[in-house]
Amino acid sequence: MSVDTTLSESPTPLARLPLPWWTRGDTNAFFGLSFNILVNVLTLTTLSIAVVKIPNHDVLGTMLPALGVALVLGNLYYMLLARRLARREGRTTVTALPYGPSVPHMFIVVFVVMLPIFLKTGDPMKAWSAGLAWAFMIGVIVMIGALVGPYIRRVTPRAAMLGTLAGISITFIAMRPAAQIWDAAWIGLPVLAILLIGFFTDVKLPGNVPIGLVALLVGTAIGWIGGYMSVPEVTKAAHDIAVGLPTLRLHLLGDGLANLSPLLATAIPLGVYNFTEAMSNVESAAAAGDSYNLRSVLLADGFGAIVGSAFGSPFPPAVYIGHPGWKDAGGRTGYSLASGVVIGLMCLLGLFGLLATVLPNPAIVPILLYIGLLIGAQAFQAVPKIHAVAVVAALLPNLAEWATGQIDNALAAAGTTADKVGMSALGQAGVVYDGLKILGNGGVLAGLVLGAIVTFILDKRFVPAAIAAGIGAVLCWVGLIHATEVAWAAAPKVALGYLFLALICLGCTLLPSVRTPAGSAPEPPADSLPDAEKPVVPAESAASAESAEPAATAESTTTTEPAASPA
Repeated sequence: MSVDTTLSESPTPLARLPLPWWTRGDTNAFFGLSFNILVNVLTLTTLSIAVVKIPNHDVLGTMLPALGVALVLGNLYYMLLARRLARREGRTTVTALPYGPSVPHMFIVVFVVMLPIFLKTGDPMKAWSAGLAWAFMIGVIVMIGALVGPYIRRVTPRAAMLGTLAGISITFIAMRPAAQIWDAAWIGLPVLAILLIGFFTDVKLPGNVPIGLVALLVGTAIGWIGGYMSVPEVTKAAHDIAVGLPTLRLHLLGDGLANLSPLLATAIPLGVYNFTEAMSNVESAAAAGDSYNLRSVLLADGFGAIVGSAFGSPFPPAVYIGHPGWKDAGGRTGYSLASGVVIGLMCLLGLFGLLATVLPNPAIVPILLYIGLLIGAQAFQAVPKIHAVAVVAALLPNLAEWATGQIDNALAAAGTTADKVGMSALGQAGVVYDGLKILGNGGVLAGLVLGAIVTFILDKRFVPAAIAAGIGAVLCWVGLIHATEVAWAAAPKVALGYLFLALICLGCTLLPSVRTPAGSAPEPPADSLPDAEKPVVPAESAASAESAEPAATAESTTTTEPAASPA
């Protein structure tokens, strides 16, 4: 029996809507999101200590408490935003947006920003200050993006946004956890089975015990019984616990900002990445039934990155991929804040070094694979069948970016690079390295552009397709997509290719057989699609889905909500 309150035929006055603070589904979603954030914080902790050589006491006593502040404030904001949306629309099925440290950014700030400075100077503090300045700039760019993001969302086809989001989810969110699961399959596969059964079917455990908790306990028990974990490591980690309170590190931030110019080459495209990913995540939530105001989300994401950097965290937080997953798990408005508070307290208490030795990694990462599966499926389920081709097109740049990263990492482990091996030798081995590198640079933006072009072509809307191709040419020219750096004339040959594509589309408008299908311009909401094209709703959430409003497809459904400050 669900704890959620359903609306009667006579709508409850909005001011008196009985909106629960916690539901049984929140418990499931809480454990799932908490483990998701836990994995990411454990990863960034290890990277900071092992790669950049920042002292343990600074990471556990300053950096993590700073991240904890951002997590608590951000998740509190998103809980309040969800409750406001629920009251405005008069329904109790609204799910808060999940929020935590951005996965791509944690690797980029470590390996692209902080590590080169550490290797050059030998000073981890200078590397740390550069990371803070970079995170600060990311926040500023995202807040600027709040001005244009809603318009971009309004004109970009849903297939393009969900397709590029699925590309991120399948590659950067799901592939590494999948490898980690099969690397210790005797731990990871039982955990994955519990999650799939609990979240994708209507099978209930006795007493409605939370699926996420059971999965973690089972995986941890198998890991310890099988000898995967080590007691001496737990003892050592217990002695390294460092309790810390958040303190402003403005001097470190100031040092980094004084040498900001070299960082702009990555900060600008990654800031653009942040607000385009947030835009796709908001569209994903809308496809699941919750239409949030994009400007409010972008302001909160940018504000969180700025606050975190001021307190000493170089890891920008952001709205997570995965809202539909937590909605399907039954999460409503309370799970996100609870996750932020629990992980935030762990950050303040310095427990992450200890947790890394207590919880087997293969018992935690299956939750990320679950999210990857769900977001990948949603991209196809929430668009008309004809647009499935555009979804696949939007996937390609992210797949290419992931593949080149794997190639580069493998070559680096062998002590060489692609340039040293040579393009000819790689080509003879069947690796089209240059093409993958070009396609994958700026993968998120490139996916949006390519997905939009294909969607418009499929709808025989050749003028919008030509405009999208022209935008692609401009983005290539300045280096935001398909280029290795932000510069003037960064990728002229690719830009020329997009211009020729635009000319082909414009030429098609002159063909007598071209007729724009009636009603193809607007993206149809999920409820208006034929039965075969409607999104598949897991059995566990079918009841709540019945009372959810149709997914919005245009920013006009959300712009009545005033822009909100994340404070």
